[in-house]
Amino acid sequence: MTFEAGVRRDPPDERPLPESDPVLVEKLRAEIAAGPMTFARFMKVALTEPGHGYYATATDRPTRSGDFLTAPELHPIFGAVVGRTLDEAWRTLGRPDPFHLVEYGAGTGALAEAVLRGLEADRSGLRVALRYEPVEVSAVHLELIRDRLSKAGFGDAITAVPAGPADPRPPRTGAIVANEFLDALPVHRVEVTGGELRELFVTWDDASGRFTEVAGEPSTPALAERLVTEGIVLAEGARAEIGLEVGPWLEDATTRIERGYAVVIDYGRRAAELYGPDRAGGTLRAYSGQRAHDDPFVAIGRQDLTAHVDFSAVERAAGERGWRTVGLTTQAHYLLGAGLEELLRARQADRGLDAPAYLALRAAVMRLLDPRALGNFRVLVLDRGVPADARLGGVTGPGDADPTPSGPP
Repeated sequence: MTFEAGVRRDPPDERPLPESDPVLVEKLRAEIAAGPMTFARFMKVALTEPGHGYYATATDRPTRSGDFLTAPELHPIFGAVVGRTLDEAWRTLGRPDPFHLVEYGAGTGALAEAVLRGLEADRSGLRVALRYEPVEVSAVHLELIRDRLSKAGFGDAITAVPAGPADPRPPRTGAIVANEFLDALPVHRVEVTGGELRELFVTWDDASGRFTEVAGEPSTPALAERLVTEGIVLAEGARAEIGLEVGPWLEDATTRIERGYAVVIDYGRRAAELYGPDRAGGTLRAYSGQRAHDDPFVAIGRQDLTAHVDFSAVERAAGERGWRTVGLTTQAHYLLGAGLEELLRARQADRGLDAPAYLALRAAVMRLLDPRALGNFRVLVLDRGVPADARLGGVTGPGDADPTPSGPP
């Protein structure tokens, strides 16, 4: 078996997938009546349409009972390590009060709670200075996060919870965290046919009664320009995904945090490897019921859609907005360098830790570090307005090469 995006990939699962959201299907069909739509538009509607999109409805997506399991949901020790990174960033920046923490794709609030509990356990001064701002597409999720943190005793840390772009505000110091967020930003799908770059659009097929794809002229020259900029030449017949939403996301992030750090954790690669021959079929995946498959046109609104992150594009877009790459490394390397072993020893020494909790802790740590699972995710750290010689534990220095992959994803 292999793992991808926190989902175990076993032999084919014959369980039926959920039915598509009928309202969402009709909305998409109505738009397509005017002509085929880009896959990026299809993906955006399927994931974020208010009241019907995948991330705008159910609340148990990234959990053991949901469709996939992220590192923060796997065990709180992950959030405790991230908390130590944030504490180090806070001290590097001169212990500002307040220190704003903006989390994109905050989900259930599991990461925020674990970060705050870790800071409290470490008696970090950041616990008092921290002001947490979750960013989510669903207002319901935002209120659930507020309720969760309040019940955990951290109601004082949470700030206003805007669902959309940030309002104009005074310059702020702090950190941005995006854990498994960029992989769900809409992507365009392309292929090379007869030596020409073609875009794969979404249309409706009356005969089969389902959505399908059709190739056409690219909807924007930005797709070819991205590949040229990155020095990528796709082979004949190759397919790929190109995400153009990274720039707008960084624009929003920069309005929220003017000075500080950004920590991006996701599965992906720099362009040379991402678009290499071993991924000639692309990286688009759908997730439902703790399993992965390749059909985006089923269970619409009821399954997750993701694609590997092009970290070259993220770094370049960040640089254009005044951010600097501190380092890009694997999640396993980051966790070990940022204090995971010390935290593990401390928890193992806890006399109140019973056998089941100990076993769960050990199993979670193994999966977090496993290169076949979450350990091979990438951690990109950016900074802005920070002294050039500043470093964070677990993150390599500027200009270091992307670590050699040791397994999927």
